[in-house]
Amino acid sequence: MITKQDKNQVRKKRHARVRSKISGTTLKPRLNVYRSNKNIYAQIIDDSQGVTLVSASTMDKGLENLNGNVEAAKTIGETIAKKAAEKNIKAVVFDRGGYLYHGRVKALAEAARENGLEF
Repeated sequence: MITKQDKNQVRKKRHARVRSKISGTTLKPRLNVYRSNKNIYAQIIDDSQGVTLVSASTMDKGLENLNGNVEAAKTIGETIAKKAAEKNIKAVVFDRGGYLYHGRVKALAEAARENGLEF
């Protein structure tokens, strides 16, 4: 019998492998990306304290009309970069969450870079 692997389970395994090497510090927190079929989420996390410093998603007020598409990812990238600038966060470590670096994840990362985040 042929069994098909669960894509999300494979992604979680890949993410765990990446997370064993990447962690956010106070000086350089981690920019985490999570995408679902309908929405996209981004957080800037300080792993040394276990605290989320800044977050943005398509579920936030004023952004509910956005879907989980590439344009929404660009908007979330801009939003997270502006919120990070308000908290004096300039440099981050990018955590793609086990997803391939293309499409929505790439759009979010490039929009964040264009708006002042360094990674």
